[in-house]
Amino acid sequence: MKIVVLDGYALNPGDLDWHKMEELGDLTVYERTSYTDNTEIITRIGDATAVFTNKTPLNKEILQACPQLTYIGVLATGYNVVDLKAAKEQGITVTNIPSYSTNAVAQATFALLLEVTNQVGHHNQSVHQGDWQQSKDFSYWQTPLTELAGKTLGLIGYGAIAQAVAMIAHAFQMEVIYYNHRPKAPQAEWTKQVTLDTIYQEADIISLHVPQFPETEGMIDQAALAQMKDTAILINTARGGLLDESAVAQALTDGKIAALAADVVSKEPIAADNPLLQAPNCYLTPHIAWAPIETRKRLMEIAVGNLTAFIHKTPRNVVS
Repeated sequence: MKIVVLDGYALNPGDLDWHKMEELGDLTVYERTSYTDNTEIITRIGDATAVFTNKTPLNKEILQACPQLTYIGVLATGYNVVDLKAAKEQGITVTNIPSYSTNAVAQATFALLLEVTNQVGHHNQSVHQGDWQQSKDFSYWQTPLTELAGKTLGLIGYGAIAQAVAMIAHAFQMEVIYYNHRPKAPQAEWTKQVTLDTIYQEADIISLHVPQFPETEGMIDQAALAQMKDTAILINTARGGLLDESAVAQALTDGKIAALAADVVSKEPIAADNPLLQAPNCYLTPHIAWAPIETRKRLMEIAVGNLTAFIHKTPRNVVS
């Protein structure tokens, strides 16, 4: 079997190895492949029967130009980079990597939230700039600080990551409500399923944990933002396209919400003209919630296991 990894650098920038995958076939790993040049993508796939992609899109044109493909492994949980309809028409099995990053993303969600509420980064920089040495008092703060106990966390989506976030929130003595597109039993008596409008209207912190599909794209728009508290903090560790970024930037500028903390944006790497870059109280990290080495090791192991299962005609984690 000939195997091609189209964009392996993010998963393995040099601190992991590919030897388990090499045992499954003739492996070629590209660090990066153009996201927009179909010709380059097609050329790099060549006559491979199995291809792995993280963010390199595989659309209908590409799949039709590679009729020998029988397997696509997405090196992520989200699989919107693959044209699933075209893959199904060609009999291509598509798999993803579910549940590998639950703890890491839940941790990152609270890292973002705590940065907003405790302003650790800002005050660390202040101390290193000499402000504490020059202070007349033993303690000072340059921005408002917020206690989480008693605040209401609203989770949009209630899968494994959201449930892990709920557990952390409960440890902080927060109230937890959630919305799921279909009824889902609460994990404990301290959580409650509510409507989406209730999340928008009652939550002090709103955290997004849904995939990006046509029905969720741009769901945080002007109408949704208008329902939120002026003190609301919005957290996004899911997909950037869930936000109408112009509407969110305007809400931040107008003080309609208090803050946005996001690990993802609609176009990655972020574009210079992304309106969030100029918005106040906007905290951005470069899509690193999934990136702890323990998490990436787990991803690699699951990816190898997915392909191994496919080779043995017992495919798992199939999305198409």
